[in-house]
Amino acid sequence: MTAEVQAEYGRRYGGDGDISPIDPQEFEPPDGLFLVASVDGAAVAMGGWRRGGPDGPTDAEIKRMYVRPGHVRRGLARLVLAELERTAAAVGVTRLVLETGTAQPEAIALYESSGFAHIPAFGFYAGYDDSVHLAKALG
Repeated sequence: MTAEVQAEYGRRYGGDGDISPIDPQEFEPPDGLFLVASVDGAAVAMGGWRRGGPDGPTDAEIKRMYVRPGHVRRGLARLVLAELERTAAAVGVTRLVLETGTAQPEAIALYESSGFAHIPAFGFYAGYDDSVHLAKALG
């Protein structure tokens, strides 16, 4: 699914997708987590968090939220996001942060309706005009 989400980013923004540095080891507990949701044994949604952000180790950054096209609008993204929030809070993360883009209005709507608010730009995409930065306090 990570290849699928990269292809989708490429379709929406051009290029090869998300070019920010990412190391799978950053998602290993207790400093991260990567979830895959399945329906009838098939992987259909995913998302992860890795410790760190503008406020340091009390932040965690959401990465690679994705739902396969045949399974959108079924609440799967909201379920994955809720579990990411729960698991991050359980290890002492006090705020989730994320970066998405203006070409993903459905993602922005999900995050805003889940209590995320706009924050100053941070990280790899801080200088991009089509970048949207959001955060939510946990606990």
